[in-house]
Amino acid sequence: MGGVPAVRSVWAILQWWGFNVTVIITNKWIFQKLHFTFPLTVSCIHFICSAMGAYIAIKLLRVKPLIEVDRRDRWRRIIPMSCVFCFNIVLGNVSLRYIPVSFMQTIKSFTPATTVILQWLVWGKYFDWRVWASLIPIVGGIVLTSVTELSFNTYGFCAALVGCLATSTKTILAESLLHGYKFDSINTVYYMAPPATLLMSVLAILVEGHGVMNWFQTHESVLSSLIIILSSGVFAFFLNFSIFYVIHSTTAVTFNVAGNLKVAVAILVSWLIFRNPVSPMNAIGCTITLLGCTLYGFVKQNLSSRPGTPRTPRTPMNRSEMLPLINDKQDKV
Repeated sequence: MGGVPAVRSVWAILQWWGFNVTVIITNKWIFQKLHFTFPLTVSCIHFICSAMGAYIAIKLLRVKPLIEVDRRDRWRRIIPMSCVFCFNIVLGNVSLRYIPVSFMQTIKSFTPATTVILQWLVWGKYFDWRVWASLIPIVGGIVLTSVTELSFNTYGFCAALVGCLATSTKTILAESLLHGYKFDSINTVYYMAPPATLLMSVLAILVEGHGVMNWFQTHESVLSSLIIILSSGVFAFFLNFSIFYVIHSTTAVTFNVAGNLKVAVAILVSWLIFRNPVSPMNAIGCTITLLGCTLYGFVKQNLSSRPGTPRTPRTPMNRSEMLPLINDKQDKV
């Protein structure tokens, strides 16, 4: 029976990788090949599909029990988190609109550094010197990748970088705003996606409504393109479901390593499909960043498991708190 958990862990990781890569590649295909260059609208479709999927999973299929939230807490806690949640996802799609998947994924790997820096500057949290040391290859790799990126775009770079700050803010706020509620990824989407859908619908109509109407009037093969666009939303929900499955099938160390390998797989697959130019130094910078993220994960895991080590309450200390809301690192799109 010892091989059964191992097989389940491998299967969980593979389907997590599969949905993550599919969401990222599909979104990039929508922007680049279908010329549907409307990241707000794509994000809105993701929110709608995820909200519907979470409702079906909890209310109809009863995959997970619904975590009850007080009505007052919905306004005081859920709505603010939904706004940050929405902002985070949109920035990921905006960056994907302008820069290659490889560059976007590498920049998003800067999130551990922004999380630590924000907690240190704003909340005055203590971090062991080993945590700071593990950030050096992450920062160095990001700098090298940015300087040598052949398809550099300022808008995409800034969106990805601000997205890292949004992801860090989301992680930090979740610890305080959602204190007392142990949300899994499905319940998180159940509560966060509907308010985010309302907000994003208004923004998408105001900012991109005219452009979307023009696309419908001028684009060829509208029906097949719509199927691809809607499928990206379905895949986005199943990405959340796969995250829920993988954290219950792997250890924290395996989750850390698999998460960084997932980024490498996404970069490789995107390059095979889109063939964006990558210089040798750019590839080296990306590799250094991913190795740095893996080192950071190991350091955090080792420090958190040692008794008497000063903890940083708003730093994610377990796999559930490290989860993205819908598709972080586009978790991610």
